[in-house]
Amino acid sequence: MLDSDNQPIADGILSSDQIKMAIANHVIKMQSPPLDGQIQPASLDLRLSSRAWRIQTSFLPGANATVSDKLANLALHEIDLTDGAVLEKGCVYLVELQESLALPSHLSAIANPKSSTGRVDVFTRLITDGAIEFETVPHGYEGPLYAEISPRTFSVLVRPGTRLSQLRLRCGNVVLDDASLAQLQDDAALVKLAKGQAGSVNISQGVGLSVNFEPEDDTGLIGWRARKHAGLIDMDKPGTLAKTQFWERVTTDDLVAGGLVLNPDEFYILASREYVCVPEDYAAEMSAYDTRAGEFRAHYAGFFDPGFGIGAKGAEHTRAVLEVRSHDVPFLIEHDQIVCRLIFERMSQRPDWLYGADGSGSNYQSQSLKLAKYFI
Repeated sequence: MLDSDNQPIADGILSSDQIKMAIANHVIKMQSPPLDGQIQPASLDLRLSSRAWRIQTSFLPGANATVSDKLANLALHEIDLTDGAVLEKGCVYLVELQESLALPSHLSAIANPKSSTGRVDVFTRLITDGAIEFETVPHGYEGPLYAEISPRTFSVLVRPGTRLSQLRLRCGNVVLDDASLAQLQDDAALVKLAKGQAGSVNISQGVGLSVNFEPEDDTGLIGWRARKHAGLIDMDKPGTLAKTQFWERVTTDDLVAGGLVLNPDEFYILASREYVCVPEDYAAEMSAYDTRAGEFRAHYAGFFDPGFGIGAKGAEHTRAVLEVRSHDVPFLIEHDQIVCRLIFERMSQRPDWLYGADGSGSNYQSQSLKLAKYFI
C-alpha cells in the first residue's frame, strides 16, 4: 500500500487519511459506504451485519480452519438482525461484520471494544479465519471478520450497522520502549496528577495508571456499580437512559481500610488518578490484563486516539475511565494502586484531525468519572 504520493507508507499506526486510502484500494472492503464518524483519527469502527448466531461457547478456529467450520458444530441458532435483536446477558453470540480485509504483507491489524461498549460491560472480541488469538489480524490476512459478543451485566439491542468494536491497522512495530516513553513523558507530559497531589510516574513496559478514590466534589462520588437486574440498552441510542436505573453510586463511605472491596463478578466504573494526554503523532492502548496486579480485570476498551486529553477543554482534565471486574474472590483495590498500563506507538503519519476536535463527535474528551454515552 502506497501513500497519496505513491510512496511506501512509514511504519506506525495508520491515520484517518491512510484508512480512507485503504478503503479506496479495497484493503478494507465494506458491504456499504462508511458512515459519518466511522473513521477515527487512528482507527475504524466496525459495523455488525445482519447475520448472527447464538453459540454454545467461545472459540478460536485455529490455524487452517475457518469460523464457518466451527459454526457448523457450535451454532445453536442463527439470528437475523435486520429488524434489531436483543443479545441477552450471560449468552455468547457471533456476528459477521460488514467489513472484511485484504491486507498486504506489510500490514497487520488489532481490534478493541469501543469505549461505550466496554463501559456497559459488553465483552466483545474480533475473530478471523485461522485465528489462534483474539483481536489480532496477521500480516497479509484476506477474509471476513467476526465479532464475538457476550453481554455480562445488561442485555443490549443491536442491529445492522451497530458499532461495538474498532480496528487499527499497523505497519511494522513501533511500540515505544521505556527510555523513549520517559523522554516523551518529559517532553509532552503523557500523564500528570491534579494540582496538589504528590506522586511519580511509573514507567515499566508502558506508563502505569492508578485508581483514584479522591472525590472531585462534596458528593463523595468515586465510582459506579452496575445494577444486576436493570433494563435493556439500545446500543444505537445515546442519551436516552436514566443512569440511576442502571447504576448505584459508590462513594467514600464505601471505602474500607483506605480501599474499595470489589465484590466477585460485579462491574464497576472507576477513574484513573492520572490525567492522560496522547500527543498528535502517537496512539495509545491499555495493556492486557496482568494477574500480577491482582485478581481483577481493569479494562475492556483500550484505544486512545491522537489528541486525547489535548486542547483547551481537554488539557489536564481527561482521566482514563477504568472498567473493573473482580474474579472469584473479593479484592481490595486501594487509592493510587496501579491497575493497568498505557502502551504508546508512533503514528505512520499525523492524522488530519484529532480526538476531541470541534465537531468530531468525541464523547469522552475532558472526561472525569463518566458513564457510557447512553446515560443521562
